[in-house]
Amino acid sequence: MASKSIIADLNKGEKLDGDNYDIWHRKIRYVLNEQEVLETLTQSMTAPQRGDTPQHRRDLDAYESWFKKDRSAHFTLLSSMSNDLLGEFEECQTAHDMWEALKLRYGGTSATRLRGLTMTFDSYSMRYNHTMKQHLRVMSSMIRELKVAGNNLTNE
Repeated sequence: MASKSIIADLNKGEKLDGDNYDIWHRKIRYVLNEQEVLETLTQSMTAPQRGDTPQHRRDLDAYESWFKKDRSAHFTLLSSMSNDLLGEFEECQTAHDMWEALKLRYGGTSATRLRGLTMTFDSYSMRYNHTMKQHLRVMSSMIRELKVAGNNLTNE
């Protein structure tokens, strides 16, 4: 029941649109951890061959458990994407495959992206409708994004 509530809350919030990968990436990891399916992003299994030994049954049980978790993670990832990205990634066979495809597509730090982040930071000024606390939060977020992208700001 709690996972359905998490999905509903996630669908009300900001979805992956391609430009917000860094924050989406962090948030979705929290959600998948809460659902106890986070390991499916790094682990993948194949169905075991048919057999009748105790080991085959254990392997089948492990696979079925993983498969159930993978389907849950797969659904959560797709539910947290904007509609235009959904069709592109729904064909991924596993949550792990989808995670890797998303990382490849949006997770890299290109020179263009780094330059864009730097220009946004350099030209940012406090908005008239923001409090000082909101302003500092936005600045901290930009600094964090720059650091993740590999650009540590100096005192200059």
